[in-house]
Amino acid sequence: MNWHTRYAQQAKWTRDLRAYTFNKIKLDDSQRVLEVGCGTGAILSELPTGPSLHGLDLDPAALAQCRIHASAASLIQGNALSLPYSNRSFDVVYCHFLLLWVRDPLQALLEMKRVTKAGGTIIAFAEPDYTKRIDKPDELVPLGKWQTESLRRQGADPGFGARLAESFFQAGIQIIETGTIQSVGNEASTEEWEIEWAVIEADLAGSVPGEDIQKMKLLDKAAREQGERVLHVPTHFAWGQI
Repeated sequence: MNWHTRYAQQAKWTRDLRAYTFNKIKLDDSQRVLEVGCGTGAILSELPTGPSLHGLDLDPAALAQCRIHASAASLIQGNALSLPYSNRSFDVVYCHFLLLWVRDPLQALLEMKRVTKAGGTIIAFAEPDYTKRIDKPDELVPLGKWQTESLRRQGADPGFGARLAESFFQAGIQIIETGTIQSVGNEASTEEWEIEWAVIEADLAGSVPGEDIQKMKLLDKAAREQGERVLHVPTHFAWGQI
């Protein structure tokens, strides 16, 4: 699995939201910006080079790729639950498809708040709620259930997105805007569909018989070609200030 390709796909889903939010907060005027869970640099690589860019991730292999894709950023291997930065170090701190993977998302938000300057901005761009996933036609409903269970086995909280705003409130972050981003995936290109299925096949290997996975793949392909495929996972965002 090429994870940078996958992260770039996810970054595409939120590009309009990021452009809107970064414009609202005047990101270009910021001095220091931190991405918590920067992965391979799919988003850091798209940021303006005016601010001092910083990225943190647990995975050294991802950071090695990030150094290639976002060479202007200062990168550190570290844990979102204990950020290795001083108090009030950054003007903007954000994450992207991260908190559902964190053992204690509230603690992660408290850490993001700690390292954000007074008057600074904290953003969670995308946190899905797979418990409200919709699959059509009905023959594809088991696929959604399999993927949700796979996330749980991997240590994620598939329903965290529904609690994102509440978590901001509990962390004492003043919410400016929150909601769900536009559904993505129904009009995916062939390349994007293949990337999605590479993830599905990797996630379900060993837990679902291979022939059942391939049956779902064929059903999914046919439904898309006939214009009958509906896939909706509510994906929540929130941003606020200190």
